[in-house]
Amino acid sequence: MRTAPLLVREFAFRDEDFEALRALVRLHTGISLGDQKRELVYGRLSRRLRALHLTSFKEYRELVASDPDELAQLVNAITTNLTAFFRERHHFDYLREQVLKPWIAAQRGTSRLRIWSAGCSSGEEPYSIAMTVLEAFAETPRHDVRILATDLDSEMLARARAGLYPLERLLAIGPSRLARFFDTQHDHGVAACRVKAEVAALVTFKQFNLIDALPMKGPLDVIFCRNTVIYFDKDTQRDLFARMAALQRSGDLLFLGHSESLFKVSDDYTLIGRTIYRRN
Repeated sequence: MRTAPLLVREFAFRDEDFEALRALVRLHTGISLGDQKRELVYGRLSRRLRALHLTSFKEYRELVASDPDELAQLVNAITTNLTAFFRERHHFDYLREQVLKPWIAAQRGTSRLRIWSAGCSSGEEPYSIAMTVLEAFAETPRHDVRILATDLDSEMLARARAGLYPLERLLAIGPSRLARFFDTQHDHGVAACRVKAEVAALVTFKQFNLIDALPMKGPLDVIFCRNTVIYFDKDTQRDLFARMAALQRSGDLLFLGHSESLFKVSDDYTLIGRTIYRRN
């Protein structure tokens, strides 16, 4: 009978290392790492050990406990940042047709419209929202629209603020949008595109942890909170959506990711479309 080969690691990774690190991640981010994430934690944090010339996870845990800057690096390493321009396109179609155009038609030019991109990663989502806004308002005077984009990962936020993306990441948005909303340039010899000033002007980026008290007063007409709460346990989700609901009025909208749901999480919203919810 053949036995499975022993896993040979560059660094010893004991049960107490994993338990301590995932407890730290949950405390500071609300992200619940199941046992199946053990290899992910090892793989991503091993890079930090190499960069810091450490020899064990015990040393790394001691460093994180005493160094807030390294704690931020740990959070950045663990946070998943899978995103794309106009990801889940039906959300942006709904925003344009059912929110922005009726808002314009009602001649609410003196009114404000506030949109929050919670978990904005490297900026593709809030910039997609901004482009949708500009397309909807193409033939009308500029209105009081602002997009707040927040994320926990400081490195992703730095990329988002720069607004510079490899050309290959933008091919799916189509040539007309590319020409209208981006300036082509080169980044270290590679073809890249930077969002134009009119797009960037609509978005404000802030670092924010979703498990903390919400800093805004509201009301928020639209919240995009997509592919983020899937990493939270149910109690953390319930708390977050209760706080979000307090910032929205009846009829305001909440967009979730394709694998997320408010079933047995919140009664403050009603499902009206594919992961589109209306505040009761």
